[in-house]
Amino acid sequence: MCFRLNVLIQLVVMLLLILEVCGTLTSSLVQIYNDTIFQITSKFEFTNIQCNSLDDDFSGIENCFLKSVNRSYKYLSLKVNLHKKPVSEIKVNVSLLKRFNGYKPFLYNITVDACKFLKNPKSKPIFNYFYSFFITQSNLNHSCPYDHDVIVDRLTADFVNHKITKVLSFPEGDYMVETNWMANGVNRALVKIYGTLS
Repeated sequence: MCFRLNVLIQLVVMLLLILEVCGTLTSSLVQIYNDTIFQITSKFEFTNIQCNSLDDDFSGIENCFLKSVNRSYKYLSLKVNLHKKPVSEIKVNVSLLKRFNGYKPFLYNITVDACKFLKNPKSKPIFNYFYSFFITQSNLNHSCPYDHDVIVDRLTADFVNHKITKVLSFPEGDYMVETNWMANGVNRALVKIYGTLS
């Protein structure tokens, strides 16, 4: 009986020593991890833009281009001339696609009544996120009716980079944002914006 008690006491002492060593080791690893600064950065770049007017009697694309000023400064500009004004019934479909052996749907495919949305932007938070990409660079900042041309002027890659890396992080890859613009129940324009997050 005494022999078994001695063995049991030795096992308990060894277990306590192991736990103490592991505890010290664990706290040392935590300290090393906390002292190390990890910085993960991603960068967004525009790669292409395609704009198509599906009804030339209703609207025309005056310009639609990417401009690369230098290696680090790129921007997107777009101007759509509306031929039938005012426009008071607008719906927008926004689809986010990611390239996996071709572009496949990724996370979002939203259709909203733009006139209702512009009266209360907080009513559609996901669409509001996409709208916030270009609100400061465009004249789409008021509710319906629209009696002027639509302009997105110098939307920089740096601004978009902040939105998709800091505000709502996305995984690295090639993306396409496809927007269908419908007025009076008819699809009038298709805009595709391509970019890479690396």
